[in-house]
Amino acid sequence: MRERFEIALNTPAGQITSSVDVPTGFVPVSAIVPLMRRLGEEAQALEVARSIESGSAPSCQKGCAACCRMLVPLSAPEAFALRDWVRTRPSEEQEHIAHRFSEVKVRLMSHGIWQQLSALCEAPLTINDEALDGVNRMYYALRLPCPFLEDEICTIYDERPAACRELLVTSPPNHCDDLIKNPIDPVSMPIQVSTVLGLVWQELTNAPTRLIPLPLALEWADRYEGESRRTWKGDELFDQALDKTWRFVSQSFTRMSKDSDT
Repeated sequence: MRERFEIALNTPAGQITSSVDVPTGFVPVSAIVPLMRRLGEEAQALEVARSIESGSAPSCQKGCAACCRMLVPLSAPEAFALRDWVRTRPSEEQEHIAHRFSEVKVRLMSHGIWQQLSALCEAPLTINDEALDGVNRMYYALRLPCPFLEDEICTIYDERPAACRELLVTSPPNHCDDLIKNPIDPVSMPIQVSTVLGLVWQELTNAPTRLIPLPLALEWADRYEGESRRTWKGDELFDQALDKTWRFVSQSFTRMSKDSDT
């Protein structure tokens, strides 16, 4: 059974009006991942339209995969959803994916980065930005392609994490050749879906907001198989996610007001 939610949400770039069919029975938290992605994409579309109107169109194009060499963080619900999706693939494809992840693991272990990423997954406290910056730079310095990147094309485009969806830039494409040295101009995102889902998971489990680096996501999700199978009422999960989303958007308006006063 599903219940239709009529959503009207004001963002700095305009109002999102959408209808979403939400499961009313007991479901795992991963069930709301596609619903939240859709909401995030609608908010993103408004920001892109506003950016184009101001003369700054996104410069990202198919085949431009510089950001696919960055460290991509997933929330716990996204890690579970990605693992579940992989399990739906034919056995030969699953083996190919496992091999790609294994190659990445070997490379990261040889540079001592895997161990640091594993520690991030299990950190007892929410990680601060300063602690993440060093690991991010070490990872990016390897220019290691995402396990799902083949021939410079994302092979899980429809299932890609929220962090991948939300990174759009208006700066020249060649700036992305070295994201550490070159300044980039990202399109503002009023809703960060991964953070919203992480906060929902934190509230549901009374645990820290987990940051799961993509190369570790499948292994981490397998390790927490039992947690991934816990269920809650779908409409209550979505209500919680909407509440976190509203708080995020409210912060965006507050920042705009402060900038205007300045």
